[in-house]
Amino acid sequence: MSEVTRSLLQRWGASFRRGADFDSWGQLVEAIDEYQILARHLQKEAQAQHNNSEFTEEQKKTIGKIATCLELRSAALQSECSQNTTTNKNPLQTCHFSTLKSTQSQEEFKLEDLKKLEPILKNILTYNKEFPFDVQPVPLRRILAPGEEENLEFEEDEEEGGAGAGSPDSFPARVPGTLLPRLPSEPGMTLLTIRIEKIGLKDAGQCIDPYITVSVKDLNGIDLTPVQDTPVASRKEDTYVHFNVDIELQKHVEKLTKGAAIFFEFKHYKPKKRFTSTKCFAFMEMDEIKPGPIVIELYKKPTDFKRKKLQLLTKKPLYLHLHQTLHKE
Repeated sequence: MSEVTRSLLQRWGASFRRGADFDSWGQLVEAIDEYQILARHLQKEAQAQHNNSEFTEEQKKTIGKIATCLELRSAALQSECSQNTTTNKNPLQTCHFSTLKSTQSQEEFKLEDLKKLEPILKNILTYNKEFPFDVQPVPLRRILAPGEEENLEFEEDEEEGGAGAGSPDSFPARVPGTLLPRLPSEPGMTLLTIRIEKIGLKDAGQCIDPYITVSVKDLNGIDLTPVQDTPVASRKEDTYVHFNVDIELQKHVEKLTKGAAIFFEFKHYKPKKRFTSTKCFAFMEMDEIKPGPIVIELYKKPTDFKRKKLQLLTKKPLYLHLHQTLHKE
């Protein structure tokens, strides 16, 4: 075993133990994060094509299966976390949602099941038994950084083409994002809740695992608050993708800098390219912050956070539908 591989296995083992420790201590969010980070690393190695890998194809398959189990345990914790939030057991806890599918039910995948995998991961170079769970490796999904997809060949024209054939149930879930709780109120300060109701797209039914990334940027495109991702859309109907989810702005409205804007990036999974891509974006400026419903126009990617070269996505009357609620003491 080379020193590089030895170091890699040690890092994987340490990450696995951290996640399991968080899990056993009841620190669900920390466990979810650790499991998902390790799962992505394992998926990447399982699908690596480089020639200097010490892992055989069979070992890579086992590594990929361990990654799937980490995602399953993470999904089980997400479900528990969601229930806790619903019943206000821990309202400050942020939770994620997943639709990972496997013959091994995510609710049944317990910590004691996961712990059986630690010696397999530690001894992956010599492990030659049947894998203890009926799972399959899942494809690694890339989530592109802003502007990165400009360097890739698009698989369709966003104005005239479709999102590609395929059923959403044919593909495993994306790496989930986070929704953050409402900030504590302050006298004389205003908090904003934005309910993302739906987005109109002519090929709405073809979008796989669609979600929206919400960010607040200044005139230079610098983040003013943490970035949040919605869960995957609740349903698709006709020319609409429905979300019906609340976003809590992570800064009091009065504290936002002049010229700031709230951005909404609609993202979906492209199975042919195997990455998550931004399809279009919309934004709302400060003078549009008013209680009640609002519809905003959709623009072509890549997302222009500086708002200098905007191109409408389509001439058709399709918009992002929002509802704003202002909270002030």
